[in-house]
Amino acid sequence: MAEPAVFLIHGLGGTQYDLGSLHKRLKNAGFVTHSITLPGHGGQPPDLIGVRAEDWLDAVRAKYREIVGQHEVLHVMGMCMGSLLAIETCKREQHDKGRLVALAPPVYIDGWSTPWYRGLRHLLYHVPGVAARMRVEEEEPFGIKNDQLRAIVRAKFERGDAFAYSWVPLACIREVDRLRRFVMKGLDRIRCPTLVIHAREDELTSLRSANFLVEHIGAGRHAGQARMVVLEDSYHLICVDNDKEVVAQRTLEFFGAADAGLGTRRDDPQMTPAQIQALLEAVRGDLGRGDFAALYGRGIPDFAWYQPGHHRCTGIYRGGKGLARLQAQAPGGLTFTAFGTAVLNAGMAVLPATLQGGSLASQGVLAITLHQGRLLEVRWFPDDPALEDAHFGGEPLPDGPSPAEKAFEAAAARSRTLARSPGEDTLLQLYALYKQGSTGDVSGERPGLLDVVGRAKYDAWAARKGQPREQAMADYVALVDRLKAAEAQPEGVRA
Repeated sequence: MAEPAVFLIHGLGGTQYDLGSLHKRLKNAGFVTHSITLPGHGGQPPDLIGVRAEDWLDAVRAKYREIVGQHEVLHVMGMCMGSLLAIETCKREQHDKGRLVALAPPVYIDGWSTPWYRGLRHLLYHVPGVAARMRVEEEEPFGIKNDQLRAIVRAKFERGDAFAYSWVPLACIREVDRLRRFVMKGLDRIRCPTLVIHAREDELTSLRSANFLVEHIGAGRHAGQARMVVLEDSYHLICVDNDKEVVAQRTLEFFGAADAGLGTRRDDPQMTPAQIQALLEAVRGDLGRGDFAALYGRGIPDFAWYQPGHHRCTGIYRGGKGLARLQAQAPGGLTFTAFGTAVLNAGMAVLPATLQGGSLASQGVLAITLHQGRLLEVRWFPDDPALEDAHFGGEPLPDGPSPAEKAFEAAAARSRTLARSPGEDTLLQLYALYKQGSTGDVSGERPGLLDVVGRAKYDAWAARKGQPREQAMADYVALVDRLKAAEAQPEGVRA
């Protein structure tokens, strides 16, 4: 795939949605983004008990291997503990298809707000039962220097809002310490250019961490391939604090986006006029049939359809999940007719059209952004949005993942903490439910006879064809819950 991509890894106590602002900036600059919710995350703090550093690392490496072959360029980026996982993954996978960005990496836990007795935690690790029972609470300043934002975070914790873990078990900190030790060894094996961004006033981890990485990454024959940006107006959570814009700009510059604000990769479509016209003709055909599955198939994996207004179809529908949501909100499809002549401007085509449906005939224009033969996004701009509001009715879907989607991703993270691998039939069930819940109906060709595993997985997924995503997600969560509950039963009581 020609589109460059970035793999983002969240920090301790967070989820794959934590780096949302960076996702948006990267997507605006023409990158496809991938993310993961780490084992033990996305649920409750006790879920972290029993999760080992190897579990986090294995999950990240598995995701890396899943996506690395999909792109000609793949950058890897992590925040806090996620940056340690990003570093270790690039080291062990010998990553050389892109660059590495480490945001606030806690190689040393020695920031100005950490207590003088922090080193005593290593003694507690050896006391039976203490590491699992003892809590490490999230306290002021919550990693944030901005007074207004810190007050908002404080209020969220006081209300008990489940936007992040308010505490983690000491056993989890023990695993972070083990991960730190992994990272500190063999940094000279990292082959990719590396950028470390760190706040001078980071209260969790001092600049000593950044200096250590820059000195040791690529030592010897790769000397000089790591560099550092020091921030002057933030604490630990640099992606949301006062310097967040600097973080975004320096990251985009490092990844080669010509415009650090929005990116200019879209300005040059890198297509001939004939190729542009052929793609636009295919788009007209898809929209004329209301075939959004075909339309999404012509887009990048993160392709987005923008539907304006204030009605049940309003929203931004991105990727495979967005397609499934759009099809659920508009089961009859959105059909366009009366196409006018497209006006081309670099990587964008403006196409007059009419949205047709029963008594509705809403005129407007489609803004189609394309690059290297693929669609990046399509935005619909009706002349009179009130016509569509009255026709479709209802309320827009809320932004962000639904409660069902959050529970689904949390269950996926919990599944990676199973102490024992389930049987083959159960593994196939998990795979099929996850694919149906995350992507929808099966796609692609059935693997050949020699690919026994791939064929079995395809068939299990195909057997779910037609099952609604919401039901597949609910069934997946229930299956993971049953497997976790079975592990928690005493050995003699298990069925």
